[in-house]
Amino acid sequence: MPVPRRFDRRPPERDTTRINERIRVPEVRLIDDEGNQIGVLKTADALSFAQERDLDLVEVAPEARPPVCRVLDYSKYKYEQAQKVKQARKHQQQITIREIKFRPKIAQHDYDTKKHHVERFLRHKDKVKVTIMFRGREVTHPERGTAILDRLAEELSELGVVEQRPLQEGRNMTMMMAPSKAVLAGRVDVGEVSNGEVREGAHMGDVASAAIDSPAVTPPVAAADDGASAEPDAAEQGAAPEPQAAAVLAEAPAEDAASGSADTAVS
Repeated sequence: MPVPRRFDRRPPERDTTRINERIRVPEVRLIDDEGNQIGVLKTADALSFAQERDLDLVEVAPEARPPVCRVLDYSKYKYEQAQKVKQARKHQQQITIREIKFRPKIAQHDYDTKKHHVERFLRHKDKVKVTIMFRGREVTHPERGTAILDRLAEELSELGVVEQRPLQEGRNMTMMMAPSKAVLAGRVDVGEVSNGEVREGAHMGDVASAAIDSPAVTPPVAAADDGASAEPDAAEQGAAPEPQAAAVLAEAPAEDAASGSADTAVS
């Protein structure tokens, strides 16, 4: 029995199940430890039946006439029930509600930042409460807030579903989003491509390759290569060779001259 805290005037929690001598009725319907019905016995006889087996007489149906009692180990029974409740609580999925706030005149950069926060919340299987805050005369244009919420729900349709449509309460307009079935089933991984969309089954290696192949990280040399490919071939126009090739050609006659002078000296 838990010890009550100081200044806590509430009575301590007590087990209301009646066992053994706490059963005051004259007769009970007895069930033995194997689940077989013994029949209606006097309470003293039923208690003796349980004590012979070193077990407890537990009242399981006090509303019945006569009450139903069962022979069992009550301490073991309470322990098993506590373990069942503990396991059920462990496997129970807890849903956390996150909230993020927008303004009707939000800039594009701020919108993208807050949208990424909503994406992160949905990937963690949390519900998201999106709030549009109106100030001053902005409350006379609720269509702006509705447009932002509809746009957000459309762009995040792969990750979340709209659980509660946009609803205006005073100066705030709220919308509730919940994780989609794909997110809850684990079919959507942490995969984000360059345009901000999320693909199903994307992994970090695919994300890295997508980032490398994206035009945003293409080196500026590619533009020069495209321009050079558009020009006619240097060999067809009779243009001068490249500086490195010219240097190689310039060194060749000098080597030929040196070898010729060496042959003359030997002769």
